[in-house]
Amino acid sequence: MVVTLSAIAGVPLVRPRDDLAGLLISACERSTLIPADGDILVVAQKVVSKAQGRYVDLAGVVPSARAQQLAAEVNKDPRLVEVILRESRRVVRHRPGVLIVEHRLGFVLANAGVDRSNVDPQAGIEPVLLLPNDPDGSAATLLARFAAHFKKTLAVVITDSFGRAWRRGTVGVALGAAGLPAVMDLRGRPDLFGHALRVTQTGFADEIAAAASLLMGQADEGMPAVLVRGLAWTGAASSAAALIRPPDEDLFR
Repeated sequence: MVVTLSAIAGVPLVRPRDDLAGLLISACERSTLIPADGDILVVAQKVVSKAQGRYVDLAGVVPSARAQQLAAEVNKDPRLVEVILRESRRVVRHRPGVLIVEHRLGFVLANAGVDRSNVDPQAGIEPVLLLPNDPDGSAATLLARFAAHFKKTLAVVITDSFGRAWRRGTVGVALGAAGLPAVMDLRGRPDLFGHALRVTQTGFADEIAAAASLLMGQADEGMPAVLVRGLAWTGAASSAAALIRPPDEDLFR
């Protein structure tokens, strides 16, 4: 098996109300990187959020009493903490410099994904960017546009960078997915010695997201989309929401 990952060059800076699918399609055609059957388009969360106008200007945020108290405990801007709380179901852990929350979409992550890096300064006086409203829905919309334009059977993953509870460093994870199984259930399949696997489930969409993030980078690379070719899978398509461990299975939350 040969798997290739190709960054899609020439994607312009994305601004609110831009036609993101159109921009990505045009970039593919300009770079002659034309999707084929079975290809996976991996798109950075930031450009999805930017196209959706998911900006908040901290200059206009009035922090609540709860936000002010929590901000003092974690040494963060009270206005930023207020935005984080608005995006969250609950605070999971906190200490000076660290605020881990359960996002309203179910993700457990730092700062509810509210981000100041690579944010267009024209978006406000002190703009921050939120996660997309519906990452799985956004993935499905991009998939429909790409499949219709190129007339191919494709899949889409929307990726973001998360920290991990037991390891240093951030890795790409799937926020949204369409056209592939986000989780591949291998239970019942034999191992090399014929023993049936009993608990193995693969975070397929997360593995794809992590691989693509190697090309996307974290700083000024400006590569928000990657085309993955050569992967094969079995099983029905499922959304990235399937990757979220339910609270009753979570021993550490």
